Amino acid sequence: MRFIWLLALAALAACGRNDANVGSAEGVGAPTPTHETEQAAAPDEKRWFISAANPYAVEAGAEILRRGGSAVDAAVATQAVLGLVEPQSSGLGGGAFMLHFDPQAGTLETYNGREWAPASATPDRFLTETGEPMNFYDAVVGGLSVGVPGAVRMLEMAHRDHGALAWAELFDSAIALAENGFEVSPRLNGLINRIPRLKQLPAAAAYFYDENGAPREVGYSLKNPAYAQTLKTIADGGADAFYNGDIAETIVAAVNGGPNPGGMTLEDFSEYGAVKLEPVCGFYRRYQVCSMAPPSSGGVTTLQILALLEPFDIAGAGAHSIEALHLIFEASRLAYADRSQYLADNEKLAEEGGLSAQEVIAGLLNPAYLAARAALIDRTKAAAEVVAGDPSQFAIEEGAGKWKNLAADGSPEPPSTSHFVIVDGEGRIVSMTATVEFAFGSHLMAGGMVLNNQLTDFSFLPERDGRPVANAVGPRKRPRSSMSPVIVFDENGRFWGALGSPGGSAIIGYVAKTLIAMIDWNMSAQAAIDLPNAAYPRGEPLLEENSFDAQIVAGLKARGHAVIERRLNSGVHAVRVLPDGSFDGGADPRREGVWRTGVVETEG
Repeated sequence: MRFIWLLALAALAACGRNDANVGSAEGVGAPTPTHETEQAAAPDEKRWFISAANPYAVEAGAEILRRGGSAVDAAVATQAVLGLVEPQSSGLGGGAFMLHFDPQAGTLETYNGREWAPASATPDRFLTETGEPMNFYDAVVGGLSVGVPGAVRMLEMAHRDHGALAWAELFDSAIALAENGFEVSPRLNGLINRIPRLKQLPAAAAYFYDENGAPREVGYSLKNPAYAQTLKTIADGGADAFYNGDIAETIVAAVNGGPNPGGMTLEDFSEYGAVKLEPVCGFYRRYQVCSMAPPSSGGVTTLQILALLEPFDIAGAGAHSIEALHLIFEASRLAYADRSQYLADNEKLAEEGGLSAQEVIAGLLNPAYLAARAALIDRTKAAAEVVAGDPSQFAIEEGAGKWKNLAADGSPEPPSTSHFVIVDGEGRIVSMTATVEFAFGSHLMAGGMVLNNQLTDFSFLPERDGRPVANAVGPRKRPRSSMSPVIVFDENGRFWGALGSPGGSAIIGYVAKTLIAMIDWNMSAQAAIDLPNAAYPRGEPLLEENSFDAQIVAGLKARGHAVIERRLNSGVHAVRVLPDGSFDGGADPRREGVWRTGVVETEG
C-alpha cells in the first residue's frame, strides 16, 4: 500500500502565518528511564534502536534486532513480553495500532488491530434498566466490557508482510520469562495496590496476590505458566491457534462466565479480522506527520491541533510560555470538540449510511474548514464556549447532510496503554501503541492474559437529544480510540522521527506536546518527553501537577482557563534520526521505560 499524503495542513499554512490525572491509576513508582548504546557503529554497520515501557521488553526486542530481525519481528517479541511484565497496560488479550515504514520500498502502512464488539452487542449495552449510563467501574469489571482481542491477528498480518525471522522464534524470551519468572516492578506492585476490585476476580486474585491477599512485592519472582502455554500455542500455530481452539474457548468462557456476562461467541473470535488502513498524513511546519485513521481519533485530532497552531508563532512564544500554552489549549478545545462528535468506527457507520472514514478525514482536514476554525482562536483570551464545527459548509461533494445528524459522545476513556518505537538494521520503522484500556482491563484473566475492557471506549449514551452518537455500541463495531502512533518525515520525505504515548483521551495532547517541543522548540527527544505535560482532553485545561510556575498558572487563569493541576502520566517513547545517522532517543520518566541502540551482529 503506497502511502498517500493528505496535504490539508500544508494548504492551511499557505492561508497565512500570524507572527504577532486525566485521573489515572498509572505512573506508580516510575523510575527515571535509562538508555544504553551498546557500541558505536562503524560507517558500514547497521544500527538499530528500540524504546519501550519496560526493560524486559526492550531486551527481548533488542535481542531480535541484534540477530538481524526486522522491526516487526522485534515488535512481536516486545509485545509478547509487555503482556507479561506490564499486564496492566497492554497484552495479547487487547488490541493495537501499528505504523510501519519501509524506506527501501517507500511505503508507509498502518495496521488496525482494534478489538470489535460481539455480534450480540446493542447500543444500550452500558445503560441501566432505568436508561441511565452505568457507573464506569461497574461497566469495566467483567465480561460486558471485553472486546474480541485484535493484537495477535494484527501482529501476524504485519509479520507476513515484513517479518525476517520465523514467527515461532519471536516468543522465546516471553516464554522463558513466563516459565522462569520476572521481578515485579514498583509500578506493577503499586497498581496492584491501587485497583480495589482486582482481587475480587479469582484468576487475578490468585496471580497478583499472595495467599493472604497481599499484593506481590517489588522484586518478587512472578511466574505465569498459563501464559507460557498460550505463547507456545501461538508460536506453533500462528494467529489461527489463538482465534480458534482452546485459547478462544477459554476466553469466551471467561467472558460469559464471570460478572456481567458479555455475550461473546466462538464465531465472534473466528471471524475477527485485522485490517490495513490508509495512513492519515499532513504537514506541520516543514514536516510531514502521519498517524492512524479511524477508529483511532488520534491521527485526525492530532493533525487538527497542529493545523490550528500553524498560523501562530509557537517557536517565538517560547517553550511552555503562557502564550504558547494558551494557543495549544484553544487549538485542542476545537479539535476535541470535532473528535467527540464525528470520529468513531466510521467505516462501520458508512454501512448504515453515515460518514465514511474518507469523508470524515477529508472534512475535518479540509484546508478551508481548518482556516475557519483557526480564525476562532483569540490570542488574548479563552473562548467562552467551544462546539463542534460544521465541515459540511465547506464540502464540495454530496452527502453534506450526514454531518448535521450526529451528537457528541459520552465515553470515559481512562488511560492504561503502552507505546514503543523500533528501527531495525535496514531502517524499517515500527511505531505501535497497544492497550487493554483500563488498568488490568476487565480484571478477567484467561490463558494467563489480562482481558481488555475496550468496549467501555464506546459512548455509554447511544443518542443525545434524539440524535445518534457516532461512537455508540454496535455489533462487530470497533470502539473509538485515542491511540496516536506517529511517524514523521522531513521536507525531503526522509524518515525524521517516530513517537506515541499511552494516556487515554490525553494521548493526543501528549503526542502533540512532544512534536511541538521537538519541532518548534528544537528540543531533543528526551527533553521534549521530559517537558511537563499540558493537555485539554475532555473539556478541562490540565497541567501536570507540581511542574509549572505559579506565574504560568496565574497567567492562564487570567486568560480565562480554569486550570486544573493533576498527575498526567504519559508514557511517550520516541526516536529521531540525527544527520549523522545516529539516534536521538527518549523514554518517559513517568513510567519504567528505557531505550537502547546497537548494531546488527554479523557472523565471524
